[in-house]
Amino acid sequence: MNSAKLIVVRGPEAGLRFELSGGRNRIGASEDCDIVLKGRQLAPRHVDIEVKGELFSLSLLAPAAPCSLNGVVVGESVLRDGDHIQLGEVELLLRVEEEGERGHSLIAACSLFFLFRSMHGLDLEDQGPFEAQVREIAGAEVGSGLLDVFVGGTPADWAARLVLRGREEDKGWEKYLGEVLGQGAARKEGLLVQTFRYGPGHGACLLWHGEQVEGTESVFAALCAIASASLETAAEITNLQIRAELAEERAVPPTGILGESTSTRALVRQIEKIAPRDTTVLIQGESGTGKELVARALHRLSSRHGRPFVALNCAAIAENLLESELFGHEKGAFTGATEQRQGKLELAAGGTVFLDEIGEMPLALQAKMLRVLQQRECERVGGRKVIALDIRVVAATNRDLSAEVRRGAFREDLFHRLNVITLRTPPLRERGEDIELLARGFLARAAASAGRQVNGFSAGAMAALRAYDWPGNIRELENVVERAVVLGDLAEVQVEDLPDNLLELAPAEDAPAFHRSVHDAKRAAIVEAWRKGRGDYKAAAQILGVHPNSLLRMVRNLGLRTELEA
Repeated sequence: MNSAKLIVVRGPEAGLRFELSGGRNRIGASEDCDIVLKGRQLAPRHVDIEVKGELFSLSLLAPAAPCSLNGVVVGESVLRDGDHIQLGEVELLLRVEEEGERGHSLIAACSLFFLFRSMHGLDLEDQGPFEAQVREIAGAEVGSGLLDVFVGGTPADWAARLVLRGREEDKGWEKYLGEVLGQGAARKEGLLVQTFRYGPGHGACLLWHGEQVEGTESVFAALCAIASASLETAAEITNLQIRAELAEERAVPPTGILGESTSTRALVRQIEKIAPRDTTVLIQGESGTGKELVARALHRLSSRHGRPFVALNCAAIAENLLESELFGHEKGAFTGATEQRQGKLELAAGGTVFLDEIGEMPLALQAKMLRVLQQRECERVGGRKVIALDIRVVAATNRDLSAEVRRGAFREDLFHRLNVITLRTPPLRERGEDIELLARGFLARAAASAGRQVNGFSAGAMAALRAYDWPGNIRELENVVERAVVLGDLAEVQVEDLPDNLLELAPAEDAPAFHRSVHDAKRAAIVEAWRKGRGDYKAAAQILGVHPNSLLRMVRNLGLRTELEA
């Protein structure tokens, strides 16, 4: 009778082997199965493998459970040596050994498919010089992908891996290896030892013990050579990952807020101090100044960082839908409510709710929001059940809420509940020192997205960015840089890649003559229209064919106010 075994190639128990007995072998997650496995999507009784002489038959016991054979979904099938059976996240390899043909099994172990699968996720944890990592000697369990090759794919009784690390010129580890083998393993008949290095100062020794058949030694040496290359590749990947993580840590601060200006540093210090305290925060600032970024920083640095961060823009949702978005609704609560739905407040359980543009919230909802802040509870629309809330509330607005309270557009009691701690996000015109840093960060991101190599900004382009007053703040800067990357052709962003409104300012000395001419022509046209309109900016705007607000912006950007008032 042929002997057969199942090897767990992928899953939480990768490396385990199970002998198949004659008759039915029930496989699943339940303890009453013949072969008990662990893994996601495993049914209690998943499949049967029936062994009748040289015939192996697979039958699916749970019709809804995932089961595939060599990548094809099956319910029943005949199995053959080398088949891969996928049960949820667990992958099994069937190995059938015919009597008198164990040498054939050894050769089959060289299958690159099986070998490369086993190489995945090798353990490369740092160890001291000459420290031995013995995964199996004289009966210890196999647990690494490397040893699965030798024990699962060859007629090995056991295998071991000794990881030896020291200086490249150090000759002491051969002696150390002899001491380890001197404990009795070397005395066993049928032991093969292969030593190799991978990378400076890194060495490994593989020990294999099993029945010796023709070709065993050459196959073992070949497997070790491939393992050496795999270990070296894995070590290099680990080094690259570490370098990338360190570079990312240096580039992006824990808050995610870039900037070296005085106002930015003050804001970051406030965030770091406030974040650990579970207090309601109101963020005030102009549109585009990064209020949501501040809210995310508060969440990231708080004890709630492992729970959801749920953002809701109160100005972007119709008034009749905002209540349902916030509090959820019961089935049948209103026309179209065909099922029960959780609101944003429930979905943020244990985490942070960010209410952007809270100044746009209708007065009727403000009363309900007050209850949330006072009692930390709410009710779904159309429901009677009181739902307890474990959330932190961070709100943001570009309005002056105290002025909104005075004119009756915002509840005073809600304002005081929100205004426990107030943070102000400074506009970009107050963060002149940060413009270059932010622009370079946006440039790297936009260039990567567009698949272009853009190394920086010309002196003229950077001067234009610094001189502009950025009414749209950081969001406008990001859009300008992205536009320049898309429209530009050179390795640096040029002045001509920037929008016209940035070029209304006095151009840099190295700016092209065309841009200097356009700048001078704009100034002359505005002065002439202002004279014809007798100092009335609306009349001047009509003469120029522009909106009055656009004219005032150009007057400010071109520095014409003093000249026109004279």
